[in-house]
Amino acid sequence: MPALSVLLSVALAISGFVEALPPRIGTPHVSTPSNGTGAATSGDASSKRSTHPGTASLTQVRNPNFVPNGPLALAKVYSKYGLPLPPDLQDLINRIYQQLRQKRSTGSVVTTPQQYDVEYLTPVTIGTPGQNLEIDIDTGSSDFWVFSSETPKSQVDGQTCYNPNKSSTAKKLEGATWEIEYGDGSSSSGDVYLDKVKMGGVNFSSQAVEVASKVSAEFTADTNNDGLMGLAFGSINQVRPQKQTTFFENLQSSLDKPLFTADLKSGAPGHFNFGYIDKNAYTGSITYTPVNSTQGFWMWTSPGYTIGASGKFKSSPIEGIADTGTTLLLLPSSVVKAYYKNVSGASYQSSNGGYVFPCDATLPSFYVSVGDDARIKIPGKYMSYAPVDSQGQNCFGGLQTDDGIGFSIFGDVFLKAAFVVFDAGKERLGLAAKKLS
Repeated sequence: MPALSVLLSVALAISGFVEALPPRIGTPHVSTPSNGTGAATSGDASSKRSTHPGTASLTQVRNPNFVPNGPLALAKVYSKYGLPLPPDLQDLINRIYQQLRQKRSTGSVVTTPQQYDVEYLTPVTIGTPGQNLEIDIDTGSSDFWVFSSETPKSQVDGQTCYNPNKSSTAKKLEGATWEIEYGDGSSSSGDVYLDKVKMGGVNFSSQAVEVASKVSAEFTADTNNDGLMGLAFGSINQVRPQKQTTFFENLQSSLDKPLFTADLKSGAPGHFNFGYIDKNAYTGSITYTPVNSTQGFWMWTSPGYTIGASGKFKSSPIEGIADTGTTLLLLPSSVVKAYYKNVSGASYQSSNGGYVFPCDATLPSFYVSVGDDARIKIPGKYMSYAPVDSQGQNCFGGLQTDDGIGFSIFGDVFLKAAFVVFDAGKERLGLAAKKLS
């Protein structure tokens, strides 16, 4: 395995999205959520009350191992989309692993950095009887894969593994395999089973579960993360010879509305709701914008941005994807440069692979426009991701450039500032302001 296979990421090969999706096999079942509240709201995608069958709610749990690291978070994005790292970032990652190798050679007890860990995970139950795992929900990919009894012990480090042999409802999908290649040359791969999957009160009786017989070192290092569930469009699913539909796609016909919502939080567990919109989760009204799903993503276009509460609106269309599996906000370099011109001491540092500034700097808020007259405010404090030094003097920005990716990425830095509706029925994204911590 290449030295940088420890690099990262939730991967996604973008090619081949024109292949037909398979017919859905199995029975969806939706039970009543225990803590959701729903009601009519503005827009056609408004929901019934969440006590109605056809809706469900789930809450994330915190990963106790999570420690933020800016350069590694940025490297993860490139690896996820199968792209080579920019030279400065590549050099930094090389140095990180050179230091690790040196420590190992001296006999020091060293493990892969915990910065690979996902901050918040979501409980899911697979099989009969149910096997409980905690996974990462990723709207930037379309595969549901998990650590399994087929994963080599050398690649498992504390994860809970799904064992299809202990499930009476598991059925191997003969001839089906999956493989996800990463930007550093490593990959994850395995076989496919159909089994019952339950999450947040909703379940599907014959969901394609991609069991890992090989995982990249990045995932092995994330000891509390048992797998990943992709909620992008199934056209980019990586199962061969026939793509498989996502968990959300399988549930759509049984939901009150063919949508789900993401209400991520800063410093607290967030919520994903299926089939309804919680009117108490946002303020004002929801503004909807069309989604371009031709590449399989929840891709939309913002008409522009504003820096600071008293700043002037800058008309500059930004096409990007809403991606819960990406930590940072990645925008065109012209936008990023304009923002950091307003931050005292901020500069691009090749030694850190991105924009860095004094941790005590005053950061202006950043407004992302939606539609004709709405905008989402990202508080300045959200734009500081993590220190880059042990003294905590300099911090890595939560906003970085999207150079070389091909589109912008509205990751968690943005999503934690908004209430987001993923409306598959009308292929649109809804965005609203909400109370922020």
